[in-house]
Amino acid sequence: MAQGLNFPDKFLWGTATSAYQVEGNTRNNQWWDFEQQPGAIWHNDKSGLACDWWRNAEQDFDRMQQLHLNAHRLSIEWSRVEPEPGVFDHRALDRYREMLGGLRARGLEPMVSLYHFTNPRWLEARGGWENAETIIRFQNYARTTVKALGDLCQTWLTVNEPLVYLAQSWFRGIWPPLKQDFLAALPVFRHLLYAHAAAYQTIHACQPHAQVGYASAFRLFSGLRPDHPMDHFAAELKRYLFDHLWIWATVDGKIRPPLGVGQYYPPLANSFDFIGINYYTRDLVRFSPNPLTLFGNEQFSPDAELSDNGRDGPYSEYYPEGLYQLCREMQQFGKPIYITENGLPDRDDDQRPRWLLAHLHQLHRAIEAGCDVRGYFHWTLVDNFEWHEGWNLRFGLFALNPATQLRTARASAHLYGAIAEQNGISQELCAKFAPKLADKIFSAGAAD
Repeated sequence: MAQGLNFPDKFLWGTATSAYQVEGNTRNNQWWDFEQQPGAIWHNDKSGLACDWWRNAEQDFDRMQQLHLNAHRLSIEWSRVEPEPGVFDHRALDRYREMLGGLRARGLEPMVSLYHFTNPRWLEARGGWENAETIIRFQNYARTTVKALGDLCQTWLTVNEPLVYLAQSWFRGIWPPLKQDFLAALPVFRHLLYAHAAAYQTIHACQPHAQVGYASAFRLFSGLRPDHPMDHFAAELKRYLFDHLWIWATVDGKIRPPLGVGQYYPPLANSFDFIGINYYTRDLVRFSPNPLTLFGNEQFSPDAELSDNGRDGPYSEYYPEGLYQLCREMQQFGKPIYITENGLPDRDDDQRPRWLLAHLHQLHRAIEAGCDVRGYFHWTLVDNFEWHEGWNLRFGLFALNPATQLRTARASAHLYGAIAEQNGISQELCAKFAPKLADKIFSAGAAD
Protein backbone atom coordinates (compact mmCIF):
# COMPACT_ATOMS: atom_id res chain seq x y z
CA MET A 1 0.00 0.00 0.00
CA ALA A 2 1.34 3.42 -0.96
CA GLN A 3 2.34 5.69 1.90
CA GLY A 4 2.28 8.96 -0.03
CA LEU A 5 1.95 10.70 -3.36
CA ASN A 6 5.25 12.39 -4.09
CA PHE A 7 5.55 15.14 -6.69
CA PRO A 8 8.64 15.85 -8.81
CA ASP A 9 11.58 17.78 -7.42
CA LYS A 10 11.29 21.54 -7.94
CA PHE A 11 7.53 21.24 -8.49
CA LEU A 12 5.87 24.66 -8.21
CA TRP A 13 3.19 25.04 -5.55
CA GLY A 14 1.48 28.39 -5.91
CA THR A 15 -1.64 30.45 -5.93
CA ALA A 16 -3.08 32.59 -8.72
CA THR A 17 -4.59 36.08 -8.78
CA SER A 18 -5.51 38.77 -11.28
CA ALA A 19 -4.77 42.45 -10.86
CA TYR A 20 -8.30 43.83 -10.98
CA GLN A 21 -9.58 41.28 -8.50
CA VAL A 22 -6.97 42.01 -5.82
CA GLU A 23 -5.26 45.38 -6.30
CA GLY A 24 -8.08 47.76 -5.42
CA ASN A 25 -9.13 51.15 -6.80
CA THR A 26 -8.30 50.19 -10.37
CA ARG A 27 -10.34 53.05 -11.75
CA ASN A 28 -9.13 53.49 -15.33
CA ASN A 29 -10.59 50.47 -17.10
CA GLN A 30 -13.90 49.24 -18.48
CA TRP A 31 -14.65 47.02 -15.48
CA TRP A 32 -14.56 49.91 -13.02
CA ASP A 33 -17.04 51.76 -15.21
CA PHE A 34 -19.19 48.63 -15.58
CA GLU A 35 -19.46 47.94 -11.87
CA GLN A 36 -20.82 51.45 -11.24
CA GLN A 37 -23.95 50.55 -13.22
CA PRO A 38 -26.91 49.46 -11.06
CA GLY A 39 -27.36 45.70 -11.15
CA ALA A 40 -24.17 45.04 -13.12
CA ILE A 41 -22.59 43.21 -10.17
CA TRP A 42 -24.59 40.84 -8.01
CA HIS A 43 -26.03 42.67 -4.98
CA ASN A 44 -24.48 45.85 -6.46
CA ASP A 45 -21.15 44.91 -4.92
CA LYS A 46 -18.16 47.11 -5.63
CA SER A 47 -14.53 46.08 -5.91
CA GLY A 48 -13.36 49.09 -3.89
CA LEU A 49 -10.09 48.22 -2.19
CA ALA A 50 -10.47 44.58 -3.37
CA CYS A 51 -7.65 42.84 -1.43
CA ASP A 52 -5.65 46.09 -1.17
CA TRP A 53 -2.67 44.66 -3.04
CA TRP A 54 -1.62 47.90 -4.70
CA ARG A 55 -0.62 49.13 -1.26
CA ASN A 56 -0.16 45.96 0.77
CA ALA A 57 0.46 42.92 -1.43
CA GLU A 58 3.57 42.04 0.55
CA GLN A 59 1.48 41.07 3.58
CA ASP A 60 -0.14 38.33 1.50
CA PHE A 61 3.27 37.38 0.09
CA ASP A 62 4.24 36.71 3.71
CA ARG A 63 1.25 34.39 4.02
CA MET A 64 2.36 32.51 0.92
CA GLN A 65 5.81 32.09 2.41
CA GLN A 66 4.33 30.88 5.69
CA LEU A 67 2.43 28.21 3.71
CA HIS A 68 5.74 27.03 2.20
CA LEU A 69 4.62 27.98 -1.31
CA ASN A 70 7.35 28.54 -3.89
CA ALA A 71 5.46 30.30 -6.71
CA HIS A 72 2.72 32.80 -7.43
CA ARG A 73 0.88 33.76 -10.58
CA LEU A 74 -0.29 37.38 -10.86
CA SER A 75 -1.28 39.75 -13.65
CA ILE A 76 -0.30 43.24 -14.74
CA GLU A 77 -3.06 45.82 -15.02
CA TRP A 78 -2.73 47.36 -18.49
CA SER A 79 -4.60 50.53 -17.50
CA ARG A 80 -2.06 51.27 -14.77
CA VAL A 81 0.93 50.75 -17.06
CA GLU A 82 -0.51 52.68 -20.03
CA PRO A 83 -3.09 55.10 -18.58
CA GLU A 84 -3.24 57.07 -21.86
CA PRO A 85 -2.49 55.94 -25.43
CA GLY A 86 1.27 55.64 -25.80
CA VAL A 87 1.93 57.09 -22.34
CA PHE A 88 3.55 54.59 -19.98
CA ASP A 89 3.58 55.17 -16.23
CA HIS A 90 6.93 54.04 -14.91
CA ARG A 91 5.78 54.56 -11.34
CA ALA A 92 3.28 51.76 -11.92
CA LEU A 93 6.00 49.58 -13.42
CA ASP A 94 8.18 50.36 -10.40
CA ARG A 95 5.38 49.12 -8.12
CA TYR A 96 5.20 45.89 -10.11
CA ARG A 97 8.97 45.60 -9.76
CA GLU A 98 8.50 45.87 -6.00
CA MET A 99 5.90 43.10 -6.11
CA LEU A 100 8.00 40.75 -8.20
CA GLY A 101 11.06 41.50 -6.11
CA GLY A 102 9.02 40.85 -2.98
CA LEU A 103 7.95 37.47 -4.28
CA ARG A 104 11.51 36.51 -5.17
CA ALA A 105 12.83 37.67 -1.80
CA ARG A 106 10.41 35.20 -0.19
CA GLY A 107 11.44 32.30 -2.42
CA LEU A 108 8.39 32.58 -4.67
CA GLU A 109 8.84 32.19 -8.43
CA PRO A 110 6.58 34.63 -10.31
CA MET A 111 4.45 33.76 -13.32
CA VAL A 112 3.04 36.93 -14.90
CA SER A 113 -0.06 37.36 -17.07
CA LEU A 114 -0.14 40.39 -19.35
CA TYR A 115 -3.90 40.32 -19.98
CA HIS A 116 -6.67 39.21 -17.64
CA PHE A 117 -9.97 40.62 -18.99
CA THR A 118 -9.49 44.35 -18.35
CA ASN A 119 -8.95 47.09 -20.94
CA PRO A 120 -7.81 50.65 -20.36
CA ARG A 121 -10.75 53.03 -20.65
CA TRP A 122 -9.19 54.74 -23.69
CA LEU A 123 -8.79 51.38 -25.45
CA GLU A 124 -12.40 50.41 -24.80
CA ALA A 125 -13.53 53.77 -26.22
CA ARG A 126 -11.73 52.88 -29.48
CA GLY A 127 -13.60 49.61 -29.83
CA GLY A 128 -11.43 47.41 -27.63
CA TRP A 129 -10.73 43.99 -29.12
CA GLU A 130 -13.13 44.59 -32.01
CA ASN A 131 -10.56 47.06 -33.35
CA ALA A 132 -7.55 45.50 -35.13
CA GLU A 133 -5.42 48.40 -33.84
CA THR A 134 -5.54 46.73 -30.43
CA ILE A 135 -3.11 44.06 -31.67
CA ILE A 136 -0.33 46.62 -32.08
CA ARG A 137 -1.36 48.42 -28.89
CA PHE A 138 -1.06 45.17 -26.96
CA GLN A 139 2.28 44.36 -28.54
CA ASN A 140 3.66 47.76 -27.49
CA TYR A 141 2.33 47.32 -23.96
CA ALA A 142 3.89 43.83 -23.78
CA ARG A 143 7.25 45.14 -25.01
CA THR A 144 7.35 47.96 -22.47
CA THR A 145 6.29 45.72 -19.61
CA VAL A 146 8.72 42.90 -20.36
CA LYS A 147 11.64 45.29 -20.80
CA ALA A 148 10.82 46.82 -17.41
CA LEU A 149 10.23 43.56 -15.52
CA GLY A 150 12.00 40.83 -17.44
CA ASP A 151 14.95 40.53 -15.10
CA LEU A 152 12.50 39.54 -12.35
CA CYS A 153 10.28 37.15 -14.31
CA GLN A 154 11.10 34.25 -16.61
CA THR A 155 7.58 32.86 -17.19
CA TRP A 156 4.89 34.85 -18.99
CA LEU A 157 1.28 34.33 -19.99
CA THR A 158 0.17 36.54 -22.84
CA VAL A 159 -3.58 36.23 -22.28
CA ASN A 160 -5.81 34.53 -19.75
CA GLU A 161 -8.89 32.55 -20.81
CA PRO A 162 -9.54 34.33 -24.12
CA LEU A 163 -12.61 32.20 -24.81
CA VAL A 164 -14.14 32.95 -21.41
CA TYR A 165 -13.75 36.65 -22.17
CA LEU A 166 -15.30 36.14 -25.60
CA ALA A 167 -18.19 34.03 -24.30
CA GLN A 168 -19.10 36.31 -21.39
CA SER A 169 -18.78 39.54 -23.37
CA TRP A 170 -20.02 38.67 -26.90
CA PHE A 171 -22.11 35.50 -26.54
CA ARG A 172 -23.84 35.74 -23.15
CA GLY A 173 -23.49 39.52 -23.04
CA ILE A 174 -23.11 39.75 -19.27
CA TRP A 175 -19.64 41.33 -19.21
CA PRO A 176 -18.68 44.56 -20.94
CA PRO A 177 -19.23 45.43 -23.75
CA LEU A 178 -22.52 43.56 -23.10
CA LYS A 179 -23.06 42.18 -26.59
CA GLN A 180 -24.73 39.07 -27.95
CA ASP A 181 -23.27 39.20 -31.42
CA PHE A 182 -21.65 36.15 -33.02
CA LEU A 183 -20.46 38.15 -36.04
CA ALA A 184 -18.71 40.72 -33.83
CA ALA A 185 -17.18 37.89 -31.78
CA LEU A 186 -15.30 36.43 -34.76
CA PRO A 187 -12.92 39.38 -35.29
CA VAL A 188 -12.42 39.61 -31.51
CA PHE A 189 -11.29 35.96 -31.52
CA ARG A 190 -8.89 36.62 -34.42
CA HIS A 191 -7.51 39.80 -32.85
CA LEU A 192 -6.85 38.02 -29.56
CA LEU A 193 -5.03 35.24 -31.42
CA TYR A 194 -2.92 37.70 -33.41
CA ALA A 195 -2.19 39.72 -30.27
CA HIS A 196 -1.02 36.59 -28.49
CA ALA A 197 1.27 35.77 -31.43
CA ALA A 198 2.65 39.32 -31.50
CA ALA A 199 3.28 39.29 -27.76
CA TYR A 200 4.88 35.84 -27.91
CA GLN A 201 7.34 36.95 -30.59
CA THR A 202 7.98 40.27 -28.83
CA ILE A 203 8.70 38.71 -25.43
CA HIS A 204 11.20 36.32 -26.98
CA ALA A 205 12.86 39.20 -28.84
CA CYS A 206 13.28 41.04 -25.54
CA GLN A 207 14.03 37.99 -23.41
CA PRO A 208 15.20 35.03 -25.53
CA HIS A 209 15.24 32.48 -22.73
CA ALA A 210 11.80 33.34 -21.34
CA GLN A 211 9.06 30.74 -21.17
CA VAL A 212 5.90 32.11 -22.78
CA GLY A 213 2.41 30.65 -23.04
CA TYR A 214 -1.23 31.42 -22.33
CA ALA A 215 -3.84 30.11 -19.90
CA SER A 216 -6.81 28.30 -21.44
CA ALA A 217 -10.01 27.46 -19.59
CA PHE A 218 -11.35 23.98 -20.29
CA ARG A 219 -14.92 22.87 -19.62
CA LEU A 220 -14.73 19.27 -20.93
CA PHE A 221 -18.05 19.35 -22.74
CA SER A 222 -19.53 15.87 -23.27
CA GLY A 223 -22.93 14.55 -24.32
CA LEU A 224 -25.54 14.22 -21.60
CA ARG A 225 -26.94 11.05 -23.16
CA PRO A 226 -24.03 8.86 -24.26
CA ASP A 227 -26.12 7.05 -26.89
CA HIS A 228 -27.59 10.25 -28.39
CA PRO A 229 -25.63 11.36 -31.49
CA MET A 230 -26.94 14.93 -31.44
CA ASP A 231 -25.86 15.42 -27.82
CA HIS A 232 -22.43 14.21 -28.92
CA PHE A 233 -22.46 16.59 -31.91
CA ALA A 234 -23.34 19.63 -29.75
CA ALA A 235 -20.70 18.75 -27.16
CA GLU A 236 -18.02 18.27 -29.82
CA LEU A 237 -18.95 21.59 -31.44
CA LYS A 238 -18.53 23.39 -28.12
CA ARG A 239 -15.22 21.63 -27.42
CA TYR A 240 -13.99 22.59 -30.88
CA LEU A 241 -14.93 26.25 -30.53
CA PHE A 242 -14.01 26.80 -26.89
CA ASP A 243 -11.24 24.29 -26.21
CA HIS A 244 -9.54 23.31 -29.46
CA LEU A 245 -9.80 26.08 -32.07
CA TRP A 246 -7.44 28.41 -30.21
CA ILE A 247 -4.90 25.75 -29.25
CA TRP A 248 -4.54 24.28 -32.73
CA ALA A 249 -4.04 27.74 -34.24
CA THR A 250 -1.08 28.24 -31.90
CA VAL A 251 0.27 24.79 -32.82
CA ASP A 252 0.30 24.96 -36.62
CA GLY A 253 -0.60 28.60 -37.38
CA LYS A 254 -3.77 27.72 -39.31
CA ILE A 255 -6.87 29.91 -38.97
CA ARG A 256 -9.70 27.37 -39.05
CA PRO A 257 -13.46 27.87 -39.55
CA PRO A 258 -15.34 29.89 -38.53
CA LEU A 259 -12.37 32.28 -38.15
CA GLY A 260 -10.95 31.50 -41.58
CA VAL A 261 -10.57 28.76 -44.14
CA GLY A 262 -7.22 27.36 -43.13
CA GLN A 263 -5.04 30.39 -43.87
CA TYR A 264 -1.51 30.08 -42.50
CA TYR A 265 -0.36 32.85 -40.15
CA PRO A 266 3.34 32.20 -39.46
CA PRO A 267 3.73 34.12 -36.15
CA LEU A 268 1.10 31.86 -34.59
CA ALA A 269 2.83 28.56 -35.38
CA ASN A 270 4.37 26.97 -32.28
CA SER A 271 3.65 30.13 -30.29
CA PHE A 272 3.70 28.57 -26.84
CA ASP A 273 6.47 27.08 -24.72
CA PHE A 274 4.17 25.38 -22.20
CA ILE A 275 0.50 24.51 -21.70
CA GLY A 276 -1.47 26.51 -19.12
CA ILE A 277 -4.61 24.69 -17.96
CA ASN A 278 -7.39 26.42 -16.02
CA TYR A 279 -9.81 23.72 -14.87
CA TYR A 280 -12.83 23.95 -12.60
CA THR A 281 -15.57 21.69 -13.92
CA ARG A 282 -17.10 19.81 -16.80
CA ASP A 283 -20.40 20.39 -18.62
CA LEU A 284 -22.87 17.86 -19.96
CA VAL A 285 -24.62 18.97 -23.15
CA ARG A 286 -28.15 18.17 -24.30
CA PHE A 287 -28.96 18.91 -27.92
CA SER A 288 -31.10 21.94 -28.72
CA PRO A 289 -32.14 23.15 -32.18
CA ASN A 290 -31.33 26.72 -31.14
CA PRO A 291 -28.17 27.96 -32.97
CA LEU A 292 -27.78 30.75 -30.39
CA THR A 293 -26.84 28.06 -27.85
CA LEU A 294 -24.56 26.36 -30.38
CA PHE A 295 -27.16 23.60 -30.55
CA GLY A 296 -26.74 22.50 -26.97
CA ASN A 297 -27.83 23.37 -23.45
CA GLU A 298 -25.30 22.80 -20.68
CA GLN A 299 -25.95 21.25 -17.30
CA PHE A 300 -24.16 19.39 -14.56
CA SER A 301 -24.58 15.71 -13.90
CA PRO A 302 -27.93 15.12 -12.11
CA ASP A 303 -26.26 13.22 -9.27
CA ALA A 304 -23.10 15.35 -9.01
CA GLU A 305 -21.83 17.07 -5.91
CA LEU A 306 -21.97 20.80 -6.61
CA SER A 307 -20.10 23.83 -5.34
CA ASP A 308 -21.57 27.04 -3.92
CA ASN A 309 -24.07 28.91 -6.07
CA GLY A 310 -23.43 31.92 -8.26
CA ARG A 311 -25.92 34.00 -10.18
CA ASP A 312 -26.72 31.11 -12.52
CA GLY A 313 -26.76 28.36 -9.92
CA PRO A 314 -23.92 26.07 -8.81
CA TYR A 315 -20.54 27.17 -10.12
CA SER A 316 -18.97 23.76 -10.63
CA GLU A 317 -19.45 20.04 -10.15
CA TYR A 318 -17.05 17.67 -8.44
CA TYR A 319 -15.23 15.95 -11.28
CA PRO A 320 -11.52 15.70 -10.41
CA GLU A 321 -10.97 13.05 -13.11
CA GLY A 322 -11.24 15.89 -15.62
CA LEU A 323 -7.83 17.19 -14.59
CA TYR A 324 -6.24 13.83 -15.41
CA GLN A 325 -8.09 13.73 -18.74
CA LEU A 326 -6.91 17.22 -19.73
CA CYS A 327 -3.29 16.54 -18.88
CA ARG A 328 -3.36 13.39 -20.97
CA GLU A 329 -4.96 15.29 -23.88
CA MET A 330 -2.34 18.05 -23.70
CA GLN A 331 0.47 15.49 -23.54
CA GLN A 332 0.26 15.16 -27.34
CA PHE A 333 1.89 18.59 -27.78
CA GLY A 334 5.11 17.60 -26.06
CA LYS A 335 5.30 20.75 -23.92
CA PRO A 336 5.53 21.24 -20.14
CA ILE A 337 2.17 21.64 -18.41
CA TYR A 338 1.19 24.00 -15.61
CA ILE A 339 -2.18 23.98 -13.87
CA THR A 340 -2.55 27.74 -13.92
CA GLU A 341 -5.92 27.75 -12.10
CA ASN A 342 -7.93 25.20 -10.14
CA GLY A 343 -10.28 25.69 -7.22
CA LEU A 344 -13.90 26.14 -6.21
CA PRO A 345 -16.12 28.63 -4.38
CA ASP A 346 -16.70 27.25 -0.88
CA ARG A 347 -17.54 29.88 1.70
CA ASP A 348 -17.61 27.51 4.69
CA ASP A 349 -14.68 25.39 3.47
CA ASP A 350 -16.53 22.13 3.98
CA GLN A 351 -15.71 20.88 0.45
CA ARG A 352 -12.41 22.49 -0.53
CA PRO A 353 -10.01 20.18 1.38
CA ARG A 354 -11.46 17.08 -0.27
CA TRP A 355 -11.74 18.74 -3.70
CA LEU A 356 -8.15 19.90 -3.46
CA LEU A 357 -6.85 16.47 -2.47
CA ALA A 358 -8.90 14.69 -5.12
CA HIS A 359 -7.71 16.99 -7.91
CA LEU A 360 -4.10 16.67 -6.82
CA HIS A 361 -4.52 12.90 -6.74
CA GLN A 362 -5.62 13.03 -10.38
CA LEU A 363 -2.73 15.34 -11.20
CA HIS A 364 -0.34 12.85 -9.62
CA ARG A 365 -1.92 10.11 -11.75
CA ALA A 366 -1.18 12.19 -14.84
CA ILE A 367 2.43 12.68 -13.82
CA GLU A 368 2.80 8.95 -13.19
CA ALA A 369 1.39 8.38 -16.69
CA GLY A 370 4.19 10.48 -18.18
CA CYS A 371 2.72 13.99 -18.31
CA ASP A 372 5.36 16.68 -17.78
CA VAL A 373 3.43 18.69 -15.19
CA ARG A 374 5.66 21.24 -13.48
CA GLY A 375 3.38 23.28 -11.26
CA TYR A 376 -0.03 23.80 -9.69
CA PHE A 377 -1.52 27.25 -8.97
CA HIS A 378 -4.56 27.20 -6.72
CA TRP A 379 -7.26 29.79 -7.32
CA THR A 380 -6.88 31.63 -5.02
CA LEU A 381 -5.01 32.76 -1.91
CA VAL A 382 -7.56 35.23 -0.46
CA ASP A 383 -11.22 35.73 -1.33
CA ASN A 384 -11.31 38.28 -4.13
CA PHE A 385 -13.71 40.28 -6.28
CA GLU A 386 -15.20 37.72 -8.68
CA TRP A 387 -16.19 39.87 -11.65
CA HIS A 388 -19.98 40.09 -12.11
CA GLU A 389 -20.41 37.80 -9.07
CA GLY A 390 -18.86 40.44 -6.82
CA TRP A 391 -18.06 39.15 -3.34
CA ASN A 392 -20.52 36.29 -3.55
CA LEU A 393 -18.18 33.48 -4.62
CA ARG A 394 -15.43 32.76 -2.10
CA PHE A 395 -12.45 30.93 -3.63
CA GLY A 396 -9.80 31.82 -1.05
CA LEU A 397 -7.64 29.67 1.15
CA PHE A 398 -8.07 32.69 3.43
CA ALA A 399 -11.45 34.27 4.11
CA LEU A 400 -11.54 38.03 3.59
CA ASN A 401 -13.73 40.70 5.11
CA PRO A 402 -13.56 43.37 2.35
CA ALA A 403 -14.65 46.14 4.72
CA THR A 404 -11.94 45.54 7.32
CA GLN A 405 -9.39 43.67 5.14
CA LEU A 406 -9.18 41.04 7.89
CA ARG A 407 -7.94 37.66 6.67
CA THR A 408 -8.77 34.36 8.37
CA ALA A 409 -7.05 31.14 7.38
CA ARG A 410 -9.41 28.37 6.39
CA ALA A 411 -8.61 24.72 7.09
CA SER A 412 -7.75 24.32 3.41
CA ALA A 413 -4.92 26.86 3.82
CA HIS A 414 -3.25 24.65 6.41
CA LEU A 415 -3.78 21.62 4.18
CA TYR A 416 -2.30 23.27 1.10
CA GLY A 417 0.62 24.56 3.12
CA ALA A 418 1.35 21.06 4.39
CA ILE A 419 1.18 19.66 0.84
CA ALA A 420 3.64 22.29 -0.37
CA GLU A 421 5.98 21.66 2.57
CA GLN A 422 5.95 17.89 1.92
CA ASN A 423 5.95 18.27 -1.88
CA GLY A 424 3.23 15.65 -1.85
CA ILE A 425 0.30 14.11 -0.03
CA SER A 426 0.92 11.77 2.86
CA GLN A 427 -1.57 9.17 3.92
CA GLU A 428 -1.75 10.81 7.34
CA LEU A 429 -2.50 14.23 5.85
CA CYS A 430 -5.28 12.84 3.70
CA ALA A 431 -6.73 10.90 6.63
CA LYS A 432 -6.80 14.09 8.70
CA PHE A 433 -8.54 16.33 6.15
CA ALA A 434 -10.58 13.86 4.05
CA PRO A 435 -10.69 10.41 5.67
CA LYS A 436 -13.16 8.91 3.21
CA LEU A 437 -11.03 10.05 0.29
CA ALA A 438 -7.92 8.59 1.92
CA ASP A 439 -9.35 5.09 1.60
CA LYS A 440 -9.90 5.65 -2.11
CA ILE A 441 -6.54 7.26 -2.87
CA PHE A 442 -4.36 4.90 -0.89
CA SER A 443 -6.15 1.63 -1.48
CA ALA A 444 -4.52 -0.90 -3.78
CA GLY A 445 -4.99 0.05 -7.42
CA ALA A 446 -6.25 3.56 -6.67
CA ALA A 447 -4.03 5.09 -9.33
CA ASP A 448 -4.98 2.67 -12.07
